[in-house]
This record gives sequence, C-alpha cells and structure tokens, in this order.
Amino acid sequence: MSTRELITEHLDLWTLAVTKKASSGRGSNGKVELTGAQKLRELILELAIRGNLVSQNPDHEPAVIHLQNAANEQVRLVKSGVLKKAKKPKPIAGTDGLFKLPSGWAFCRLADIGHISNGNSISQIDKEAKYAKLEGGVPYIATKDVGYGFTSLHYDNGVRTPRDENFKIASPGSILICSEGGSAGKKCGITNQDISFGNKLYALQPFAETCSQFILSFYLTQTFRRQFEERMTGIIGGISLSKFESIIIPVPPLEEQRLIVQKVDELMALCDRLEQQTSDQLEAHEVLVDTLLGTLTQSDNTTELEDNWARLAAYFDTLFTTEQSIDKLKQAILQLAVMGRLVEHYHENETSPDATETNTPTRFHSNTQNKKKNRGSALPIDITEKPFAVPESWRWERVNNLIESNRDISYGIIKLGKEPQAGGVHTLRCSDVKPRYIDSSTVRRVSEEIESSYQRTRLEGGEVLLNIRGTLGGVALVPYELRGFNIAREVAMLPFGSSVFGPYMVNLIASPFFWKMIESNLKGIAYKGLNLSTLRSLAIPIPPIDEQKSIVQKTDELLGLCDQLKERLSQANETRYQMAEAVVEVSLN
Repeated sequence: MSTRELITEHLDLWTLAVTKKASSGRGSNGKVELTGAQKLRELILELAIRGNLVSQNPDHEPAVIHLQNAANEQVRLVKSGVLKKAKKPKPIAGTDGLFKLPSGWAFCRLADIGHISNGNSISQIDKEAKYAKLEGGVPYIATKDVGYGFTSLHYDNGVRTPRDENFKIASPGSILICSEGGSAGKKCGITNQDISFGNKLYALQPFAETCSQFILSFYLTQTFRRQFEERMTGIIGGISLSKFESIIIPVPPLEEQRLIVQKVDELMALCDRLEQQTSDQLEAHEVLVDTLLGTLTQSDNTTELEDNWARLAAYFDTLFTTEQSIDKLKQAILQLAVMGRLVEHYHENETSPDATETNTPTRFHSNTQNKKKNRGSALPIDITEKPFAVPESWRWERVNNLIESNRDISYGIIKLGKEPQAGGVHTLRCSDVKPRYIDSSTVRRVSEEIESSYQRTRLEGGEVLLNIRGTLGGVALVPYELRGFNIAREVAMLPFGSSVFGPYMVNLIASPFFWKMIESNLKGIAYKGLNLSTLRSLAIPIPPIDEQKSIVQKTDELLGLCDQLKERLSQANETRYQMAEAVVEVSLN
C-alpha cells in the first residue's frame, strides 16, 4: 500500500482519534490531543527511514560510498588538528540490523556520520555577569531553547558567548539533542548559524554533506527512541556520549536523503492541515454546544425550557459526540438543578423552612462540641446576589445560616507532620476530595497527638467537604464509613443542618453558579485559595427539603446517563487509537 493510500484510506483514524490531556482540577476537561495526527506523523517518519517514502534509484551512488567519504573526511579533520582522534566505533554485526534495508542503503553508527560533542556549562551567576547582552560572539543555546523537532531554536535568549577556546562551537546544520533529564531524547533541532551550547546537549556535525534534516527525522522516530532509552542510565535519566555515538542509523544514498527530506516536508505540511482542520472542527463544535446549552440555562420559564430542550434534543447525536461536550452537558444539568428547572415545584404552602429554626444537629456529638455557635446577624441578601429567579417556594440563604447550630465551617490540620508507621488518624487532603466523590485509596495518616488539636474537623459522616486551596474543584459528601477521619488545611468541612439535604448541597457547590462565585473570590497569586469568611457569606438558593431530594434523584439519573454515554465515547476513542496504532504497526511490518 502506498503512503498516499495509507493516509487517504484511514483518514477517519488520523482525524478522529483524539485523547483527553491528563490534568487535574476543575475546568481541565477541555483540552484534547489529536493522537490520530500524531500517529500519522510517527508513521511517516518511520516509513522515511525505512526507504518507503520514495522510490530507490539504481543510478544513485550507494550509501557505502557516502559512508567511506564521511570516514575520509573524519581522517582529514583529525590530521589537520580540527578533531581529536576518536575511538573507532564498534562494527555492526549482521544481527544488529534494525530491519531489512532497501537496495543501496547501509547501517552505521551515529559516530560514523558526524562529529558528536556535548557543550559547556555556564552558571546562572556567570550568565548574568559575563554573557547577558554580550556584544558579538555567538548565541548560547540551552535545553530550554530547543523545541521538539521541526521547530526553530530560540537564538534571541539574551545570552551570547565569545568565540574562543573555552566554548565549543557548533556550525550551521548541526543537529542538537537533549541528553539528560525529562527532555532527554525528545528535545532536538537543527542550527542555522554558529552557536555555543549547554552541557546537557549533544551536537552532531555531519561529515560529507550528510543531510541534517534526514538525521533529525531519524531522531524523531520510535526506532531511534527505543535505542536511546535502552542506553539511558541514572536516576534522572541520561545517556553517555559513547553510548549515544553507538546508536545505529539507517543511511540512504545522499541523493535519496534529499528526496526523503523533501517528501517528509510535504507530508508534514499535510499533517499540519489535517490537525488544523480537526482543531477548527472541534472548536466550532464546542462553540455550538456552549451556545445551545446556554439557551437551556437562560430559559425564563418551563415552557421556554421545554422548547429549547426539544430544539437541542433533535440534534443530540450531532452535538454530544465528544467527552468534552458531555462534560458541558453535565454542567448544564447541575445549573438547571440549582435554578429549579429540573423537577415540578412543590406547592407554595410547602416552602423551605427558616434555617435558623431548623438547623439542629443531625449527628451525635460529644458535650464539648454540643454548644450552640453564636453566628451573629447575617447581612440581608442583596438583589445583585441573586443572579436568577427561583420558584416562590424557595428561599435565598447565606451558607453560614445553613450550618448545624453547634458546629462551624472549618479547615483542617495545618501541618500533618511525619506519617506514623503504625496507628494514626486517616486525614483527607485536597488530592483525596474529587468532583462529587472521595477517593480513599491513598489517604495518609496523622499522629493522634497532632490530630487531637483538631477535634473541630473530626468527621462524623454526612458533612460536605470542599477543596479551598490546592486542587480546586473537589467537593463531596462524607460517607458514614469515614467517621473518625480528619481533614487537612486545604479542605473545608461544611456540616450542614437538617434544613438541607447533603447530596443537594454537593450538586449545588459543583454547579457553574457556585463556582463562578468561588473563582471571583479566590485570593493569592501563586497559590490561590478561598477564605472561609467569604465561603460563609455566599448566598445560595434553597428549595423545600423534599424538593431537594427530588432534584437530587433527577440530577443523579441524568448525570448517570451522561456517564454511560461518556464511557461509550471513551471506548470508541480508545478503539480508534488502537486501530491507528495497528495500522502503523502493520504498515511497518
């Protein structure tokens, strides 16, 4: 099958295979990776270094002659004193070949086709004192100035070094690659001018006009990556110069190298267009979903909501085709729930009772805790704090008025201390409190001595927990089996009284309405958080208790359907990804 057929016959895989980027926190679901296009790029590069992109021409001078020319040039450079005599690379045995080569090609080691060296280390103090804004000289390229392949190096970084024997110089056409750390074997690029470079970079300066772009294309393949990783050592991960030099590379005739580079450029431009097209479609789809879901949450009455829902439902299969769009639908459901649009309203004589009269404790507490809190008089709720109208049987209340009379909203243990080897009290951190559930699989323990000073946040079960610092977005109801646990300072405990239904409060806090208030009240620069005084003062809509339970039942039902649909879409995306991988594997074998 030709390269063109591989692309066109599997176009749906290259354009539709996407995966969600891994990230944490609220609002992290909107980013996706175009993994289909990524797999297509991998396939193109692998085909390139195997001789499958362009036809072989028997009139081209074979690679063995080109490699002999490279060896002769290396000898001349050593004799002239430009290079030091290097240890001769280990010959490639017949079993070392990576795959069957086309006619006219040959395997060699990287050290056979170019001079490889690492650069110079410059301390931050010297950079600022000696080399920042130096007139003349050459740009100094560090790892941070190198991209991931076909992107240009960042030359205008404000650091230049003189042309002297203290600094190694890489000439135009040298191929740089990171040799150590998290970017090892990944960050790479080609120079277009003389540079000096950092000690965590290797520069390969080709012999005998070996095509730099072909070597760079090889660096970007899985074939190279596997060899690189096999040779890495150390805790932080790095590859020695000698081991890097020993990596095996397939070499085509010089003329074919240039044709391959030209074809790779052409096909990568096609990948760029496919990615842009897919990205534009996803963006347009996202705007459409936002707009139509907005008509639901902005409906003024039940009749208008039903009309808008009917309009949206007619295109349901077209609109909700991505995990991100389903997440937006879930947010719309939560928003409609807190606005009183999901269930039929109760009669006016079943109004929500006054919080100050009904917020009696719903759990057993010790005598030391059983003192009624003096909360003072809450400020009246201004009309500006009510962003939407609620049914007549509902009321607006400040969060603090809904808390149990003998407890308070509190954050937990400030310093957890060293985890005890035995015993201790399980303590929930912000990483344990997820959106609408608690993950107790990695809960750490705190010594009884430290925890005893924080009895106010010792959990009874039934409280609502909210992340107020760290990984924001987590809010969950405490199950009764976690009775006796405590919480860390990044987590706030909200012990609601009997006038509210815990699961309703979780859904309300998880809604866009509540999170808009939180985000507008976050304090801090690098480490933002929500003050408890602000949290206590937030105004929220409260329906009658029985209606709260009906709303939760309906909300959970709809969110459950969304989760089922999302799971099916996730499985479909995974299938596309696996099929794309299979096409690549079959094509190479």
